[in-house]
Amino acid sequence: MTRRRVFSTLAAGAIPLASAQEAPRQAYFELRYYRMRNGKSNPSRRTSDFVSRTYVPAAKRAGAGPIGVFNPVIAPEQPFLLVLSGYPSLAAMQTSLEKLAADADYQKALAEFSASPDLAYVRMESSLFRCFPSVPQIETGPAAEGRGARTFELRTYESDNEETLRRKIKMFGDGEVAVFRKNGLQPVFFGEALVGSNLPRLTYMVAYENMAGRDKAWGAFGQDPEWQKLRVQPGYADAEIVSNISNAILRPAAGSEIR
Repeated sequence: MTRRRVFSTLAAGAIPLASAQEAPRQAYFELRYYRMRNGKSNPSRRTSDFVSRTYVPAAKRAGAGPIGVFNPVIAPEQPFLLVLSGYPSLAAMQTSLEKLAADADYQKALAEFSASPDLAYVRMESSLFRCFPSVPQIETGPAAEGRGARTFELRTYESDNEETLRRKIKMFGDGEVAVFRKNGLQPVFFGEALVGSNLPRLTYMVAYENMAGRDKAWGAFGQDPEWQKLRVQPGYADAEIVSNISNAILRPAAGSEIR
């Protein structure tokens, strides 16, 4: 099945008709990993330069956004570059991809980037997500002017089956996200993976002012009375709904709208 048919099929089955009175429509986003290895040709810099100078401007021209670009600080399988591309709908995503394919300047730059005999990256991995009803849009956070770049944490929860994943998503909506916000874990996105590896799973990103702020936020979260009450509700124990958790600490890279 072609990528266009995949998006069309998902759009037909996953996007309900909505009235102006209903909750905000859930956005979609792609997480793309450029997997690299260290080398004399500095592939990390070449890939980062291409993404920040070529992909990000072209994707924005094509209607994508917000766009985040991140480097790992503490994460498995380094080095890599992580690119977040947001879309208001699957239809908008398809339109954006078609515009990128028709963008002569972008396609020329892409061909030049790909033509080098020194590989800029080893593999590219991509997953498609739908934002949670409780956090329906990507949140870019406060304006970056006048402050340093924030610290970001990307966390992935795998579940045994789709029912337990839905229960974990409901748990976030029933109060866990609110407790995050109260204690200094600033949401960027919360998404259910629709296409990708290790399904079923969800992935979310939160931000802190710095690593000390991260430690403070998680400490406060763990002691929060509302969290203590929520986590013991029937069906919400980690052992019942989460089979594996992984995380990475990231910093914003050149070209990122999220900093």
